[in-house]
Amino acid sequence: MYYSFFEIFSVGIGPSSSHTVGPMNAASRFLSSLGDKVMDCEKVDVKLYGSLALTAIGHKADRAIVLGLMGLEADKVDPAKPYMLSVERDKMLNFAGRKSLKFDLDKNLILEKGIFLTKHSNGMIFEAYDKNNNLILSETYYSIGGGFVVREDEFGNENVVEDNESIIPYSFSSMVDILEICNREKITIAEMIYENEKALHGEEALLKYIDRVEEIMEDTIERGMNNTGVLAGGLKIKRRANTIYLRLKDKFNNNNIDPLQIIDWINLWAFAAAEENGSGGKIITAPTNGAAGILPAVLRYFKRFAFHKTSFTEKKAVIEFLLTASAICNLYKKNASISGAEVGCQGEVGTACSMAAAGLTAVVHGTIKQVENAAEIGIEHNLGLTCDPVAGLVLVPCIERNAMAAIKAINAARIALNGDGNHFIKLDKAIKTMAETGRDMQNKYKETSLGGLAVNVAEC
Repeated sequence: MYYSFFEIFSVGIGPSSSHTVGPMNAASRFLSSLGDKVMDCEKVDVKLYGSLALTAIGHKADRAIVLGLMGLEADKVDPAKPYMLSVERDKMLNFAGRKSLKFDLDKNLILEKGIFLTKHSNGMIFEAYDKNNNLILSETYYSIGGGFVVREDEFGNENVVEDNESIIPYSFSSMVDILEICNREKITIAEMIYENEKALHGEEALLKYIDRVEEIMEDTIERGMNNTGVLAGGLKIKRRANTIYLRLKDKFNNNNIDPLQIIDWINLWAFAAAEENGSGGKIITAPTNGAAGILPAVLRYFKRFAFHKTSFTEKKAVIEFLLTASAICNLYKKNASISGAEVGCQGEVGTACSMAAAGLTAVVHGTIKQVENAAEIGIEHNLGLTCDPVAGLVLVPCIERNAMAAIKAINAARIALNGDGNHFIKLDKAIKTMAETGRDMQNKYKETSLGGLAVNVAEC
């Protein structure tokens, strides 16, 4: 299975791709399965299991499911609109945008916190009933990271997944495959992905979508830098990006030069995007919401501080950066996971760090071996990273973790560029290690808020 750039860099709403965007997409698919039977429905129940249930409120999975049942799509939602008002106030749901149903969040949305479904820790069951309480349709979905969802019958069944491998010119399953293709065809990783995406979507649609991804990433940073106040969720955590921004502007205006000031700017951009995600704003899943600040911060670092190192135009540089990162993400999705509920935060922040390191190395004309080296360094030093959000919110330690990973990605690229491309640990082995580490990790460290900082920090 080849994962398209359009899927990896999807438009989402915060705070979580697997716990917000995924459930919303699952609800939307359930409506599609119902079709015209929507009009026969008089009751809908949704049951959440495992990690989804344990962090449903903090990750706004309840809100996402309601939006999905209304027939809304993540990339078209306006976070400022009061979509939940009728459900919270009147206990009425505008089901599929076609009829009103009674829907009580306390009764119709059931959190099975003590039950983990066998196929994935992010499980959910949708059930629709008629006026006589007869079951019309029941479907089980799993949110597997990055907003991707699979239905029960699709899980692990390649025959029901769209066969895009037969459409793309370059099929690969490992970094070894990528190296062989690029060396044989004398192309870069980004050029390889470009040809695949052209085959799937057409060149015009591809370029238009790349522009949109860049625009939303930049807009997310700008909103985050200028928004103030307290982050949602009840922890009373103040936004920090605006304060950092004002201090940096003041230093610049007063010619107060600090040799390490570039780090402050990178931290700012990662904070800004991650704070927007934590507040339920519109972001790019890169590759997940929880890691949505890393690639935008590293890309802006390149534009502001490293653009002189490339011969690309800015537009071509963005294409090179993002498509290289997309190829690397494919390897994680094929051979490990990007889901914090499945492998911990090494799958989210670790993957994003690896992607960003690879993209940055490529855009300053690193060799393909140097790109691999940077990607490997990016994940190697995130191995074992747990997902332990305090109060189930994508705030602590998630926001700072984005900033730390952005810095780490840039350093990984610099280390790789200072070498000749030869390295001891191969990326494929590091990804395999991440998958094995995730399997060995206890569930309490995998986006359940049952371990780590989540239980050792007072929620006040």
